[in-house]
Amino acid sequence: MEFVSNEGKKIEIEVGNNIYLRYAIKTKFVTVEDDYLEIIKKYVSDIYKEGDIISISEKIIAICQNRIVRREEIKIGFWAKFLSKFACRKNRGGYGVGMEINMQYAINKVGLFRVLIASIASGITKLFGIKGVFYKIVGREVSGLDGFYDGAWNEYKDIGIEIPENPKGVCNTIKNELGMSAMIVDANDFGQVILGKSDDIELEDDVLKQIIRDNPAGQGKQTTPIILIRKK
Repeated sequence: MEFVSNEGKKIEIEVGNNIYLRYAIKTKFVTVEDDYLEIIKKYVSDIYKEGDIISISEKIIAICQNRIVRREEIKIGFWAKFLSKFACRKNRGGYGVGMEINMQYAINKVGLFRVLIASIASGITKLFGIKGVFYKIVGREVSGLDGFYDGAWNEYKDIGIEIPENPKGVCNTIKNELGMSAMIVDANDFGQVILGKSDDIELEDDVLKQIIRDNPAGQGKQTTPIILIRKK
């Protein structure tokens, strides 16, 4: 198999004393009508070998689980409008609570009191050069929200995509049903989070993050939400 990569990304990456190959797997545009097992079976089964790991974007798993919040379902109130004025609209990882609708989502998800505490703590700690406190307080459900913008796909303009439900269980299902070692990641060009991995993967999360540290899946319209990883 000839490995291919997205533009600007490398096929090989060195982690510790090992070299890993990353194959960018192009798929169809995934919608809520799709089944993630069928997607993986169709696009990965012919090239997967024992010992490989597939790195899957959390976005396509969440979409297949219908973890969707629609714009019309969120009524933006006073506090969302007020608090969003003091937050960055766009950060290194994407769009955040500087957008009114994202702030309202945070309030709906964890409650106004927690958001107020997070906002106050964030304002204070930023004076000392400490960033990210807001999201540490409100939690992964809020920080992991994607969508509500059309920077890459117009289809995401009016929907928010929540983090997948039970990502570790999903990975074990992929292993049990398809025989593929899998991990689900929330990754962009500035950071990576391993949301879940199948029980057979022995590599530590820090090593797995290093293998995808340059975000080989890309961040635009590549439609390569699955990366096949193979030790060279």
